[in-house]
Amino acid sequence: MPHTTQIFQVSTLYGAATLAAALDAGLFGPRGKARRILLVSNNAAVPETALRLDEMHGYGPLAGRFDSVVSWNEAISPYHPSTWGPRGNDTVLWQRAFRLLWDIDEQDRVELAVESIQVNPARALVAIFSEAAVDVYADGLMSYGPTREKLPLTLARRVRRLLHLDLIPGLRPLLLSEYGVEPVIVPDESFRGVLDEISRDAADDPRLAPVLDEAPTAVLLGQYLAALNILSAQEEEDLHVRMLTGAVRAGHRSVVFKPHPTAPAGYSAALGKAAADAGVRLTVLDAPLLAETLYHHGRPALVVGCFSTAMVTASAYYDVPVARVGTALVMGRLEPYPNSNRVPLAVIDHLVPDLERDETPAVVGPAPDTLSPLVRAVGFCMQPKTYANLREPTADWLRAHLSGTPGHYFPELRLAELSLPGSTPRTRARVQAGRAKRVVGRAVRRRR
Repeated sequence: MPHTTQIFQVSTLYGAATLAAALDAGLFGPRGKARRILLVSNNAAVPETALRLDEMHGYGPLAGRFDSVVSWNEAISPYHPSTWGPRGNDTVLWQRAFRLLWDIDEQDRVELAVESIQVNPARALVAIFSEAAVDVYADGLMSYGPTREKLPLTLARRVRRLLHLDLIPGLRPLLLSEYGVEPVIVPDESFRGVLDEISRDAADDPRLAPVLDEAPTAVLLGQYLAALNILSAQEEEDLHVRMLTGAVRAGHRSVVFKPHPTAPAGYSAALGKAAADAGVRLTVLDAPLLAETLYHHGRPALVVGCFSTAMVTASAYYDVPVARVGTALVMGRLEPYPNSNRVPLAVIDHLVPDLERDETPAVVGPAPDTLSPLVRAVGFCMQPKTYANLREPTADWLRAHLSGTPGHYFPELRLAELSLPGSTPRTRARVQAGRAKRVVGRAVRRRR
């Protein structure tokens, strides 16, 4: 008799925590009804030198929810998970190979739970198991943004649900909505329970003790904007210093910096000098811990970041006030306009107080009435062909709100390209001239 095997693809501990919470909430049925495989992928540029998922505190308890754990990197070695995908006529052979490798019977039904379905490794996995039903899970603010690339209809029809955390209550995800995929909330109590479990597992880490001894009242969150070529390394260093300066101005004298795992060590050194000059205690927590573990044990009074999802979890699950620094700068640097970070940036910029303008840090609550129309307008401008039904609502919203909306949400050139309100005749003429030039250029090339 055929059985069901569920394969859960994951690349981050935060994503694994989201899946664990979904399992605990019964969103994948009772345990024992299907075999559960955790498929771990290390998508770092150089996986051999990057922190592995099984080196993170909390991994053990999470992995215990699955019947077996397998490595995608090992399965496709020597190829890289972000670039490898099967050729169309090879998918049947690859499925047979993976069924044999992972001990999945030829007759067993397969169900997939994947992240970032538009790109590898998820895209490769759904192509190989071409008959499998697919659930997509989103572990951060990107679930509120548009689908990055158009999916083949044969794949889109297989996607059953979008599982997501209710980070901004009242804001409905735009991701995969064009295919009628139903968003399903992973319950807060389940996710908070998983975070507490991870925090308990990390309680004895010797690198955490010095941080707690300093009793930091403010946490600074680093990201990896230079690694993504959004900012230069110097600009990202300066951004961290601006976070520190804002926290000091707000009255905090003991601060902890939680760098992103891929950030250069020099960032901490530059920040240390700035802290010494300001006369405040700075502790760098360079340990394989989620920021949420620090919130759990340290109970900070403030979390400062640019647009990290960990800012929102500080509010949503720990009632910690948050503040932002540098969102306008980063928004202006995102290229191209459809960059997937744009909606997370807009959400943080719209909801979270600006520390450099001396706005009072606050806990992020439910979405105000102004947020959803803004997110959908940004989403349309990012992917106008995919969300053509949002053109008129976007145009109406721009006519009513553009004069009071920060220009970094909607650059004039983008509005001109889409023939939307807010662009000048001169800019529209420049866009039309550019289009005409490209048409002529293509015609000339065809004649050669």
